[in-house]
Amino acid sequence: MELNLFRREKENINIVIVGHVDHGKSTLIGRLIFDTRSLPDEKIEEVKKISRDLGQRFEFAFLLDQLQEERENYMTIDTTQVFFQTRKRRYVIIDAPGHAEFIKNMITGATQAEVAVLIVDAKEGLKEQTKRHAYLVSMLNLEKLVVVINKMDLVNFSQGIFNQVKGELTQFLNHIKLSASYFIPISAKNGDNVLRRSRRMAWYRGPTLLKALDSLALESQEKDRPLRFSVQDVYTIDGEKIIVGRVESGVIKRGESVFLFPALKEKEVKSIRVFNQYKETAKEGENIGITLNEPVFVQRGNIICQGKNLPKLMYKFNSSVFWMSSEPLRVKQKVIVRCATQELVSYVERIEKRINSSSLEVLEDKAEQINLNEVAQVTFKNDAPLVLEEFHFIEELGRIVIEDKSTGNIQGAGIVKFLDKI
Repeated sequence: MELNLFRREKENINIVIVGHVDHGKSTLIGRLIFDTRSLPDEKIEEVKKISRDLGQRFEFAFLLDQLQEERENYMTIDTTQVFFQTRKRRYVIIDAPGHAEFIKNMITGATQAEVAVLIVDAKEGLKEQTKRHAYLVSMLNLEKLVVVINKMDLVNFSQGIFNQVKGELTQFLNHIKLSASYFIPISAKNGDNVLRRSRRMAWYRGPTLLKALDSLALESQEKDRPLRFSVQDVYTIDGEKIIVGRVESGVIKRGESVFLFPALKEKEVKSIRVFNQYKETAKEGENIGITLNEPVFVQRGNIICQGKNLPKLMYKFNSSVFWMSSEPLRVKQKVIVRCATQELVSYVERIEKRINSSSLEVLEDKAEQINLNEVAQVTFKNDAPLVLEEFHFIEELGRIVIEDKSTGNIQGAGIVKFLDKI
């Protein structure tokens, strides 16, 4: 029997699955896409064959773990996007790995999400990575949170154990100023309370995971935000300069006046193009090409804005930084800071405080360095101006990546906290 889920327009919701390694993220995602029939039959047969070849029963995690290396080592390596649908919504799941060395993938995934699902093993309870991921969800301002307590089959579907783990989680979440919309006992392996209610947990009166996700009231995706267009490249075609990039926020319209940053030059949008087709407007999230009414020097990293609501050019800013390198970040150290398509050299002016990301203990005020897996409040000073926004206002320009100046390796990620209080 086919499910007719494609016949009407649905809202798209991005969700990120976070939690400690081996607590069942890949199995849960595999179960979701299997139960909602979001994969063709040939893919299901392929996974059945892979499971047989590896001497295993049908593994839902293999629906997600596409790489042979992942199948053989039973771990998810990279941030992966998969899709499933209910009758109400179309979901994009951003699977974020739980291993400490893959934490940067988790940050990359979570910054794209509107809803977080925190998964916890009923038998193991809270672990260091559980706390660290929950803290990052809080830091990234993800307000919609659903907690699933997985592997209830391993604790005989015990209501007492569920309540115990729920109590510990609630206490920790309150400490980091997070609140969960739902706590749901599940067995991803067996499907209990994922799509269908579990008869083995009749004591649970709340919704299944899918019902819970569908019930979340989310803000309208049409946000009233000013135009921020990040330039990715400039092409010359038949003598005409086409500026290509992404509308990070707001709307760009043909015929309107815009400003190029950091040069602060005002021009008019002559045309908007997508795959050689002309448009009158383009909105946030669209990748487009534009032309201007007059020649002007434009390059990758420039930001195009509306004249009515211009951003500030920041030579100094404060950021909450999560450090992911075994090499510490030190005061006065020079690094490469990336924000959208912008890239420049910056140096660490001061480290206000550093924090243990799992215990939330303040380790030191006025620190000299940040170490692996620590969070810190850092003030950066740039060699040139950056177009930045506070993360809560425009996430796309309030998110930074920090790279080693010599090697180009990603070492940290952060969100811009304050622009006026430095």
